Amino acid sequence: MKALTLSTPGKSDVLEYKDVADPILKSDEILVKMEAIGLNFADIMRRNGVYPLRGHAPYINGYEGAGVVVDNNNNKMFKVGDRIGFADVPFANAELVAVPVAHAIPLPADISFETAASVLLQGLTAQYLTSDSHQVKPGETVLIHAAAGGVGQLLIQVCRLLGARVIGLTSSESKRDVSRSLGADHVFLYSEDWKTKILELFPNGVDVVYESVGSTMKESIEVTRICGQVVLFGLAGDKLELGNPLLIIANSITITGGDLWNYLTSGEERIKRAQQLFGWISSNQLTIADPARFKLSEGKQAHDFLESRKSTGKILLIP
Repeated sequence: MKALTLSTPGKSDVLEYKDVADPILKSDEILVKMEAIGLNFADIMRRNGVYPLRGHAPYINGYEGAGVVVDNNNNKMFKVGDRIGFADVPFANAELVAVPVAHAIPLPADISFETAASVLLQGLTAQYLTSDSHQVKPGETVLIHAAAGGVGQLLIQVCRLLGARVIGLTSSESKRDVSRSLGADHVFLYSEDWKTKILELFPNGVDVVYESVGSTMKESIEVTRICGQVVLFGLAGDKLELGNPLLIIANSITITGGDLWNYLTSGEERIKRAQQLFGWISSNQLTIADPARFKLSEGKQAHDFLESRKSTGKILLIP
């Protein structure tokens, strides 16, 4: 089969599209022919060597995608021809992927391969952030960092359908427009004095901050109300700056971390959460931006496009 590989960490030019051996199935795995593969920033971090890669060189990156079962390996839960997606299976950047049965999520007829590969990882992230890390309630005020990014766009919509007011933070006017179009009540640019603007609107602070940058943590804490919460689920800024920790104590602010893998604990849990996500999409409560598509053989260009920070929707690799 063909796969997008790398043998050493580095920039996008380390990526190679080449022939590799087909997966060898374990007893609890099915073989899936990939139709669409989701590219995520974590894949950049793995390519750079910041996050570890599974297996041995030549390494195959990627954890998200959707396709068709071509060998059910005598597992009765799935049959050949079934359409499935997944958010947490390694070696996804390939034509064929060995998918553990417990990680396979059946796709409803109205959810396309591209939609599943566009939304499963980021959508399930938005789902647990708003139901587990912090249970968003009607009337709350929510601040979302990187609001025009993949998770940010979904967080805006989920928080709105749960009845919250939404403030978004973005890096450009075009991304501000995207955030507003999805329902954000207020959107500020990082280049503005956004902390002051938020406190002018909400002098007591916001109920929860969804913080995915890290280097903005000090300001996030400063705009959080007494007994409010900051949910840290990313470090796009490459560092964490807490500022004066006494403010956390004085205002009884809770800081919690978030990682999707800690919530996808079983096949039943994956399917239950995915069904809620698919339900929101099928009922038009969530709008999924049209993805940017690259051939799997164009992996370098796709990585470069993601790193350029110009994308506002999902990037898909198509075998």
